[in-house]
Amino acid sequence: MPNNNKYQVVIVGGGTAGITVAAQLSKSSRPFEIAIIEPSEKHYYQPIWTLVGAGVFPREFSERETKDFIPTGVEWIKDKVVQIDPDDNNLTTENGQTIGYVFLVVAAGIQLDWDNIPGLKGSIGKNGVCSNYSHKTVVSTWENIRNFQGGNAIFTQPSTPIKCGGAPQKICYLAEHYFWKIGVREKCNVTFALPQGVIFPVKKYADALMGVVERKGIDVKFQHNLIELRPDKKEAIFKNVDSGNDIAMRYDMIHVTPPMSSPDFIKESPLSDEEGWVDVNKDTLQHNRYENVFGIGDCSSLPTSKTAAAIRKQTPVLVNNLLSKINGTILNDSYDGYTSCPLVTGYGSLILAEFDYDKNPKETFPFDQSQERYSMYALKAYLLPWLYWHGMLKGRV
Repeated sequence: MPNNNKYQVVIVGGGTAGITVAAQLSKSSRPFEIAIIEPSEKHYYQPIWTLVGAGVFPREFSERETKDFIPTGVEWIKDKVVQIDPDDNNLTTENGQTIGYVFLVVAAGIQLDWDNIPGLKGSIGKNGVCSNYSHKTVVSTWENIRNFQGGNAIFTQPSTPIKCGGAPQKICYLAEHYFWKIGVREKCNVTFALPQGVIFPVKKYADALMGVVERKGIDVKFQHNLIELRPDKKEAIFKNVDSGNDIAMRYDMIHVTPPMSSPDFIKESPLSDEEGWVDVNKDTLQHNRYENVFGIGDCSSLPTSKTAAAIRKQTPVLVNNLLSKINGTILNDSYDGYTSCPLVTGYGSLILAEFDYDKNPKETFPFDQSQERYSMYALKAYLLPWLYWHGMLKGRV
């Protein structure tokens, strides 16, 4: 450890963004004193949790040891950041360490705010309430889907930014398909409730998805924001965004995507914008007020969907610009907002949405990606996890 616990580069967070940045920085020809601060001994490939919740893979498929992905030469501080002081270039950890930095990369991910919906936290995993959005709760989704014998199945999306914006509807499509496969679909009312006025922010893919829900007979309730669960009555209370009225809907199972926000220590720091996110330039990923600070991934203010695919494109821009800053040269690299959302529409079918800041499709393959395809499902289920573990987290892609 450097003298006085001070490093040239400190990375806050050892999730997808933090590990990928560390891996690419460690490959630089110039040696750095790099530390990554991450409390968890486990690293999860969260995009696969949709398929774990649908029974395709066991939960263990998503899990690896964090130590196996800390790059050689990078110091792993197994602790949690609780305070950042960018004016003095240091931060404080849960265990009371004060760690200094010359340059800071904030890659702290996103916070699941289970408490923001009364009745949710205590009922998750019980009596028909489930969620794919954590390693602990994802198994409850499959338990509910495979044991469902009919009734009201509700799937929700919150009004806040979330990681993987298409995931709330993906599990809805998979559940509907499974109900059909086991012969109970005719006894099911499947509802997807969301506070937004469109099913997806890019028109090309929204049009295709509306065709999916019509074909599947899913009742899409726009402008419906979940505000409370009453598990004793098996009631979900929604607020109609347009009218302001409360609407009670009875459920036999409900998959809840919780509200999300930037981690509290970021909200409380000078690094945050008015919404609590790390306030960065959307092109360079450099902080708008602190020139030696960069932000990336889910905790950042970047106006794009929060996905691993977005981080894959953000990382080389951040690393190149950070190296330029260290070397005292102009920041020339720019991120265009690229993100990707593999929209699983059933067992063996997927729409691959790829787009930029302006919501323009930015597709990889030489065919119409708004069409459901098995090849794109196979990409999601089998190729992307391999590329994540063996490529992205190793700094290779």
